Amino acid sequence: MRLLIAEDEAKTRRYLAQGLRENGCSVELAEDGLSALAMASDHEFDVIVLDVMLPKLDGWAVIRALRARGSQTPVLFLTARDHVDDRVRGFDLGANDYLVKPFAFAELLARLRNLARLHPPPIKEGLISIGDLILDPMRHHVERGGRTLNLTPKEYALLILLVRHRGRALSRTLIAENVWGICFDAQTNVVDVVVRRLRAKLDTPFGKPFLHTVRGVGYRLDADADVDRTYDHDSA
Repeated sequence: MRLLIAEDEAKTRRYLAQGLRENGCSVELAEDGLSALAMASDHEFDVIVLDVMLPKLDGWAVIRALRARGSQTPVLFLTARDHVDDRVRGFDLGANDYLVKPFAFAELLARLRNLARLHPPPIKEGLISIGDLILDPMRHHVERGGRTLNLTPKEYALLILLVRHRGRALSRTLIAENVWGICFDAQTNVVDVVVRRLRAKLDTPFGKPFLHTVRGVGYRLDADADVDRTYDHDSA
């Protein structure tokens, strides 16, 4: 992960930088809100970690400016302000997570990994080609083998999510949170139902399957995967 940490307290800033770098992260540091806003505007980060009480420009103003500019980079507020009103304000301004000091470093790492996983870089404009599958995000058009696939909005959203994470197994929980924006209920089979419908359109009419079920994990899209015991193509 490439992270921007905006923290005015030098000791905390050093602690975060050392711990995150030891865990394989690339870390850029900002001591005040103006510097954080400039760095976030000029560079791409997987997650931005903001303190609220920053000099020159506080964390509220930083995230407000970022969201006004169209930035969708995930933001985690890391702050000593633990009132419910503060957390609500952060989320209302566009924050993705809120962690109160003092905190467990392992929890911070887990939250950062989750934000980076749930918010992959957006697909850029232009055609996307995977084998004989072609997607045109601008037109919401999908075809395979020269044949147009008529997908429902949820099927299309699922396909785009799988394309973004091509080759990686995605859990049902992650899929539900991204496609439906809901807390996943393990008793519901809504994800499996939509996967089944998408597979009927994406794979069934063609010779080679792209959408694979990874047993005990979830689903993944891979045009190059060989069929073996890891995959259960008939389930879901």
